[in-house]
Amino acid sequence: MNETTHRKPRVAVVFGGRSSEHGISCVTAGSVLAAIDREAYDVVPVGIALDGRWVLEADEPARLAIHGDKLPEVDGSRAPVALLRDANATDLVVSEPSQVPQVLGEVDVVFPLLHGPWGEDGTLQGMLEMAGVRYVGSGVLASAVGMDKVYMKIAFEAAGLPVTHGIVVTRREWERDQAGAIARIEELGFPCFTKPPRSGSSIGISRVDGSAGIVEAVEHALVYDAKVLVEVGMVGAREIECGVLGTTDGDAETSRPAEVRAGGEHTFYDFEAKYLADQQTEIDIPADVSPEVEQALRSMAKRAFEALSCEGLARVDFFLMPDGRLVINELNTMPGFTPTSMYPQMWAASGVDYSALVDRLIRLALARDTGLR
Repeated sequence: MNETTHRKPRVAVVFGGRSSEHGISCVTAGSVLAAIDREAYDVVPVGIALDGRWVLEADEPARLAIHGDKLPEVDGSRAPVALLRDANATDLVVSEPSQVPQVLGEVDVVFPLLHGPWGEDGTLQGMLEMAGVRYVGSGVLASAVGMDKVYMKIAFEAAGLPVTHGIVVTRREWERDQAGAIARIEELGFPCFTKPPRSGSSIGISRVDGSAGIVEAVEHALVYDAKVLVEVGMVGAREIECGVLGTTDGDAETSRPAEVRAGGEHTFYDFEAKYLADQQTEIDIPADVSPEVEQALRSMAKRAFEALSCEGLARVDFFLMPDGRLVINELNTMPGFTPTSMYPQMWAASGVDYSALVDRLIRLALARDTGLR
């Protein structure tokens, strides 16, 4: 469908998805929908239901907020929506039973706010590349490697970046030789952490303080993934984060870093501490570190961004060890994006407020082409 060239860019905000982070994706989308400048952009909310159906969601940001401890979700009963590609453009088309399909118009850019597998991991990015649609954030490779913490570590080590030591236990190994897997975990020492490497928001992570807790922790992680990453506990470490933001010339900038401390009953920065217990989590923005440490941390964050060939945005999480060493915990190619999330807060402390950050990311996506680059 060809439209006049004198229209506002149309942004499809895509959220929800099939992963365990569906609800957090919806919360992020509500914040972004409320922040997008409607004078500058036409906005179409597209939800992906838990069963994988794409629907035309209501443009009601307030519905997508957390209410108490209840997370929102996409309304899968709404009208189905699809991207249709022809020789000239990619249109959004809504189809309902017994009705003529409705063309919503050409999509100029997609803002993919999905977290976890089947969205943040390169799958959606690959579909958009094939459809020739510009999108916010990293491409297929960076998204896939950034989603899998096992291969992320390999890429970082190849780039000379320090990472936490760990091992991988596959479901096959666990089923065939559980005793051998337990022995390998015990060799790491305690405390250690078990995590599904292709999940986020701390879902499926357990702290293991002794041999008695290994089986339960591994089997809990295997609920969310077919393999388990087991990492040594970074005893005495401070958790410091840094935001990275792309520029139109292909470079990247870094934010002031932030420190997070889980309080109350939380022994680490788990899902509840991140999203459901703000009063027990302490955050310092900017982090109370020396100028030398901040400079080193920001430089390392940019190197990590470049090591994975990231684009658009990323949040890099570090451990600052008692002896002053910086170790990369992980990189997130689509970090939480509510106004109270760490990534927007770090950029606000660096002079880029929430609405300006959303606008900049959309403009970065509009300025680049799909395909090899």
